Amino acid sequence: MRGLYAITPDALAGELLLERVRAALAGGIGALQYRSKLADPARRKQEALALSQLCREHGVTFIVNDELELALAVDADGLHLGREDGDLRAARARLGNKLLGASCYDRYELAVEAVAAGADHVAFGSVFSSPTKPLAARAPLALFSRAARLGVPLVAIGGITLDNAAQVIAAGAHSLAVISDLFEAPDIAARARRYAALFPSFPAPSA
Repeated sequence: MRGLYAITPDALAGELLLERVRAALAGGIGALQYRSKLADPARRKQEALALSQLCREHGVTFIVNDELELALAVDADGLHLGREDGDLRAARARLGNKLLGASCYDRYELAVEAVAAGADHVAFGSVFSSPTKPLAARAPLALFSRAARLGVPLVAIGGITLDNAAQVIAAGAHSLAVISDLFEAPDIAARARRYAALFPSFPAPSA
């Protein structure tokens, strides 16, 4: 979990979703999370299968948000759970050696508990004001330096843009989870390349 961690927006579906994800993959994202709160189960499975295949073709980690059974059904590389979205220990037991991420919001103690329960990466946010979750609690950048002692990759999420990304990486984030600033960009591949270039050991692909 290093580099640009793209998360699909609810507003995208079908071929438009796949088209924009292809552009993000071409730009060099490090991971993709499929997050859909609006689609019915049949469409979620169809889209997750298609995205899983695309990510496999590009050698990119594919994560499913919230739904353990869906992650297992499409052979995703991992699962991400929010605090109210499932038991981390039970998910770890089912996932085996697949990845397990946990949302820890603005609370260090939740990250400690998540790692103890089997999470191998944790996410803090909203780091900045977010158009996706405008009422979310704000996570201070100091959390990342404090959480470094946990020994797992740290993901930053919430309101991240190219204008503020560098300071989040400098604070200790290993991965930047981005929705709007990536998928609403006029040129998604170019935007992804600019993010990837912020990570010295995760260079952006050539244009």
